Amino acid sequence: MRRDSQPGGTVGDEQRAMIPESHSLYSLFGELIHHHFDREVGLRDSEVQDYIVNMLAEFCEVEQMFKIRNANERPLNDVGEMLLEADPVYGPAPSFDRERQVRKHIGDYTLFLVGMFPESINHYRLRRQRLENFVDFIKAGKESYFIVSKFDQFEYGRLAPLFGKLSHEFESCVYGLNLVKGDLDEMQHPIARQAKQIVM
Repeated sequence: MRRDSQPGGTVGDEQRAMIPESHSLYSLFGELIHHHFDREVGLRDSEVQDYIVNMLAEFCEVEQMFKIRNANERPLNDVGEMLLEADPVYGPAPSFDRERQVRKHIGDYTLFLVGMFPESINHYRLRRQRLENFVDFIKAGKESYFIVSKFDQFEYGRLAPLFGKLSHEFESCVYGLNLVKGDLDEMQHPIARQAKQIVM
């Protein structure tokens, strides 16, 4: 599996995933993603598949899901607040590099939730007042990956086409993750229960 296509990436101020590639979760997620994306989804793109495998493994660490913090160091778990945080013109983002970092996380976060735990979205919205009550998660995810793909110069250039594909194929990736979720639920795998407790 290509480490350079992981969500953490190797450019800018992004961090590597905390779970080692030798971890058994990589094998499990890889097997499920490659199977469903090749057969049911028809998205036979190894770079996209490897990215999503690494995203799943990364988000097994709770702190990775909530790694975007505001100026007061408060972790953000509201997509609406993340979108404000990503704005380098009217918002608090101090640079376009920060915009890219937050937008990439929004793409990952929304893809993960809509694909693996769609029921958690309405659960959150019914439980409290949140800016994301007014946010279309799929639109926000597609748009965020698209914006990241436009950072195509210098150290970001190599990964830019990948994010363009993630934006274009966002709904297909969601469908593939829905299938993976079904498998994990059927297996009664502990990682599915653990993640559900976090997002619910």
